[in-house]
Amino acid sequence: MMNNAPSRSIRRYAPVAVGVGLIGFMALLPMLNLSLPGILPTATYLPGTLALLSLCMVFAALALSYNLLLGSGGMLSFGHALYFGAGAYGLGVALEHFGVPLWPGIFIALIGGMVIALVTGAVSMRVSGIPFAMVTLAFAQAGSVLVRRNSQITGGEEGLSLNTESVPDFLIGVVNTRNLYWFTLAVLVVVYLVTLWVDTSRLGHLARATRENEQRVRVLGLNPYRVRLLVFIIAAGLASLAGVAYMLLQSGTVPRAVSADFTITVLVMVVLGGVGFRWGAILGGVLYTLLDQRLTVLAGSDAIASLPDVLRVPLSEPLFILGALFILVVMFLPGGIAGTIDAAVRRRRGDRVRDSLHRLDDAADELETSVQVR
Repeated sequence: MMNNAPSRSIRRYAPVAVGVGLIGFMALLPMLNLSLPGILPTATYLPGTLALLSLCMVFAALALSYNLLLGSGGMLSFGHALYFGAGAYGLGVALEHFGVPLWPGIFIALIGGMVIALVTGAVSMRVSGIPFAMVTLAFAQAGSVLVRRNSQITGGEEGLSLNTESVPDFLIGVVNTRNLYWFTLAVLVVVYLVTLWVDTSRLGHLARATRENEQRVRVLGLNPYRVRLLVFIIAAGLASLAGVAYMLLQSGTVPRAVSADFTITVLVMVVLGGVGFRWGAILGGVLYTLLDQRLTVLAGSDAIASLPDVLRVPLSEPLFILGALFILVVMFLPGGIAGTIDAAVRRRRGDRVRDSLHRLDDAADELETSVQVR
């Protein structure tokens, strides 16, 4: 027992140490001259790479919020992008039409996204399963129509630009890409900590119990409707926070940010990383964003243009390559990257336990034999 205590402590605090170390490394990355040819366009201290990494972290935060909804709550939503767009458009509208400073504008955007989630979630939660997904899809489509039709407020099809007059100078322009990078990193850390808190709290336990057996939760005298709705609102608030970061990073937003097809993109990120795994959602968001950006560059390269038509046509479409990769992941890594790794680790631990039991059995047999000989 005494010998196992240090190993248990190491296993308990190792993820925390790794996480803190990774955050520290990411925070120092803009001051380092690191290059990854084929993955990053330039060295890590240059604005182009910092902007790409910032976008990766924004989508990683969005994937984390969706993983809370799908992985912990078991709610398949086709309208999660509505709340991401609410954060982006909410900040843009608050700065442009209300004339408020940045931080009150962020607060307005977050509250607006959570209020929309309260209203839409209260209606959507009346059903479950596929009907729930269809209702959220309908809300996303309605939001997309409202954004496109109200051009005097949202900019319509052209999108909404960020009013930089109300934004501090240290968050404006290419020269301040490093500050925007640190801001998006802070957003990702906040989103992760909130999802961690939810997953380890009583709310998270009830959400998982509701996901597994809603009727049993009712029998225990608990209200699964309230549990699911609260998780839904928290996930929407986190998605709105990611939308705020996107608006600042891109200096604007477009109607696709509230569309249902963008939710499908986020779903692909979560499935790619592994549903139910927080680090898997982050990994899925980062990998998808990197692939999407770098495959676009590859599709327009001279190497692809010189290929025969049978290869050039499909390889010149980034979505075709991403779709093919996703099919391969679903076929050969059904649990996503994180799920596959977790299953392999569990199998290895199981093999070690079985080996230990076999050694104990052999020792017992030897002891019994020695006793009989005596």
